[in-house]
Amino acid sequence: MKNFHKILFINTMTIGTLIAVSSMSWLTAWIGLEINLLSLLPLMQMYKNKSSSEAMIKYFIVQAMASAMLLFSIIIFTNTKNFNVELNVITSIMMDTALMLKLGAAPLHFWFPEIASGLSWEMNFVLMTWQKIAPMMLLTYSTQIPTFLSIIIIISSMISGLQGMNQTCLRKILTYSSINHVSWMISALLNSMNVWLYYFLIYCIINFNIIIMLNKYNIMYLKQLGKIFAFSKKLKFFFMLNFLSLGGLPPFLGFFPKWMTVNHMVTKNYHILAMLLILFTLVTLYFYMRITFTSFSINTEESMIMVFNKMNYFYFYSNLISLIGLVMCTIASNFY
Repeated sequence: MKNFHKILFINTMTIGTLIAVSSMSWLTAWIGLEINLLSLLPLMQMYKNKSSSEAMIKYFIVQAMASAMLLFSIIIFTNTKNFNVELNVITSIMMDTALMLKLGAAPLHFWFPEIASGLSWEMNFVLMTWQKIAPMMLLTYSTQIPTFLSIIIIISSMISGLQGMNQTCLRKILTYSSINHVSWMISALLNSMNVWLYYFLIYCIINFNIIIMLNKYNIMYLKQLGKIFAFSKKLKFFFMLNFLSLGGLPPFLGFFPKWMTVNHMVTKNYHILAMLLILFTLVTLYFYMRITFTSFSINTEESMIMVFNKMNYFYFYSNLISLIGLVMCTIASNFY
């Protein structure tokens, strides 16, 4: 019965997102977001513990606030769009603010780390990836105000780096990482829908590789990494690889979407924004490097040959994409 409920709510969550993305009117998009929200809440409560219940209630309150703000702005926008230009700008900012609250972009990110720390790794993956699709797509449909979005981009990249530096909870570290990547995705949206799509897909692949590893061994805090890395070169190697890729270091796959985003930003004369985004992302890269160097310094007792013989092939090839993905994507972009 539990699996039946899980399948049902996953399907309705997917349908809600598809309705929001493919709708022809703002009201239908809002309905799609609500279907998505109401389907996600029971999935958060699957494990029936105190922390997941608290996270579910917090998530519902925040998303209900964002939905109310979005509906209010939709009503104003549809009734006054032909009468008052200044009111249209205010309504667009209100609409974008509601979508930013749903995304968890700074400075409207206050709910994201606290909720993520109370959820399982599976639900964290859903929050960091699937739940970004509908708000991001609706952001492209709204009347974009580049100045407002640029402020959100700078604040998100700055706060994610500064607040993530002293974290020891891996769920919070990946949450602040997600906030940083949201700033890059919004930057990609300002320039090209194709660039955003590349960025989002690559981010999902890298995030999946990290979370599947952390979920398998039930790792929640940095201090738990030492015991596992001490006996497995496989985990140590792939953990380092994916975190460096998530940070956007060449020659890993994560460098490619950032490279494309900066390239398009410079082409469209967002020079200062691109420079600030790169500078603040270097702060985020600091705690990635701290984690990877810590894992690299741990001595292991396992032979690499034995590790690769008993390794799950799907997991191996999934991580291999992160290693050689930059070369593949560069070749593909030349043909594109």
